[in-house]
Amino acid sequence: MCCIELTDEDGELLVRLARDAVENYVRESKTIKPPEELDKKFLQPMGVFVTLNTASPAGRELRGCIGHPLPESPLVDALIDAAISSAAQDPRFARVSIEELENLVVEVSILTPPERIKVSTPKEYCNHIKVGEDGLIMKWQFGSGLLLPQVPVEYNWDPEDFLCHTCMKAGAAPDHWLTSDAEIYKFKAIVFDETTPRGSVVRRRLK
Repeated sequence: MCCIELTDEDGELLVRLARDAVENYVRESKTIKPPEELDKKFLQPMGVFVTLNTASPAGRELRGCIGHPLPESPLVDALIDAAISSAAQDPRFARVSIEELENLVVEVSILTPPERIKVSTPKEYCNHIKVGEDGLIMKWQFGSGLLLPQVPVEYNWDPEDFLCHTCMKAGAAPDHWLTSDAEIYKFKAIVFDETTPRGSVVRRRLK
């Protein structure tokens, strides 16, 4: 499914590291250094996203989500950067405060390299997208947008809904995926998250 095999213990390490990066930056404006003697798998270039959610009795609410879609940096470095950016640089939200840390749930998604979906007509895109497995990227002349594989599951979207919302994430019209200007890419992800703030870490099943 992914470029490397990740155990549940690996997932816990990555989520704990992401939380450590967030808390150190929010509390002291410091960027942590990667742990020494890490397994070589964590030094491979990988795409990764860190999602922060606020937990409440009513459920979870998005608080920040930033990442690196492409495998351009070692996983551990990209993870730390994404965690800090999710807490302090997501343009949709104010910077996470110290008081909010107690209610944050940390989620880490490790991505496969995006692959362009090749079709003879745009209407075929829906046949090549599996909700619960694929994440999407839409590129066009004015930018790009990305949605992780867990998003359409959370909102109960079908492939067409997923395409439309990815276009909107890119700042385009919902039906822009039907034009020749659109380039659609898909990727997969391994997702680990905390069950509660600072709680146990589990591998998330998307379907």
